[in-house]
Amino acid sequence: MVRSEEIKDIDGEVAEKPRTRHKGKHDKDKPWDDPSIDHWKIEKFEPSWNHSGMLDVSSFSTLFPQYREKYLQECWPSVRGALKEHGIACELNLVEGCMTVSTTRKTRDPYIIMKARDLIKLLSRSVPAPQAIKILNDEMLCDIIKIGNLVRSKERFVKRRQRLVGPNSSTLKALEILTGCYILVQGNTVAAMGPFKGLKQVRRVVEECITNTKLPVYNIKDLMVKKELAKNPSLANENWGRFLPNFKKKNVKQKKVKTTERKPYTPFPPPRQPSKIDMQLESGEYFLSDKKKQANKWQEKQEKQAKKTAESKMKREEAFVPPEEPMHYPESHMDDKNDVALMAMSLKKKAKEFGKHES
Repeated sequence: MVRSEEIKDIDGEVAEKPRTRHKGKHDKDKPWDDPSIDHWKIEKFEPSWNHSGMLDVSSFSTLFPQYREKYLQECWPSVRGALKEHGIACELNLVEGCMTVSTTRKTRDPYIIMKARDLIKLLSRSVPAPQAIKILNDEMLCDIIKIGNLVRSKERFVKRRQRLVGPNSSTLKALEILTGCYILVQGNTVAAMGPFKGLKQVRRVVEECITNTKLPVYNIKDLMVKKELAKNPSLANENWGRFLPNFKKKNVKQKKVKTTERKPYTPFPPPRQPSKIDMQLESGEYFLSDKKKQANKWQEKQEKQAKKTAESKMKREEAFVPPEEPMHYPESHMDDKNDVALMAMSLKKKAKEFGKHES
């Protein structure tokens, strides 16, 4: 059942809005189901929302590779200063090779400890400190994509990872512009920083590239088309599938490996092949003088040459042989043949009838 409900427009005119019957009270329209509200927007945290602070201490620690030790020592003061503004304590342990962050009494934002955990993760994955500190902003999110276990072969993995980076990092720069994310490929991981929508796109492109599902060039083309379509408000509620390019994967036939059949095993060695001298001894050529050998070679050469010239002459003469012309008989000749056949048929018929009458 559909009921109509009267609603006043902005101009004051009354318009009828169709209303659907809901199954239960929880299926009714919610006040936050408003198209004017941006559900992706993250509200900025105010310290006045949490006067008392944290009830307990929360801490996270992560290991870092040895080659990052020197850089982390240099940039640690700036990291400590950025975390201190949010009431987070940090510690760099060079003996164990780990970084630790924990809440303090001055911490007000309950989610800032998760941001601090992401910060030390990014620092351990070779992200520069000035870029990694941006993760403390509310709008900035991060995603560390593990790609080392997606391919078995090390050579294939290195080639596909280089395909993701592109020549002079051109593919990576194009992805950064289209998704609005910072991307860093390091070892067996890809670190990405940016908005949530961009991170989803980056993860999809990276995984499809490493698993060889779809080349990053085709994904970049799709993203470019989508970016242009997003500028048109009339296409907001339509399906964009007809505008996107359709790429078909072509399976290249691989060369068949030639398999050699193994011969049956015999304990005896193969018979010795005759050498050149043995063959000359058998034919009697070994005992001939050098002059005679040269004369025989010259004779063989002359015979081969004469044979070749004869074959080439035959081929040249074939071009001058006239083709067979079809025989055309006059129509009167064909008519005479038909008349003779009809006469023979009639005579045979009469002979049969005469034989029947006599009997």
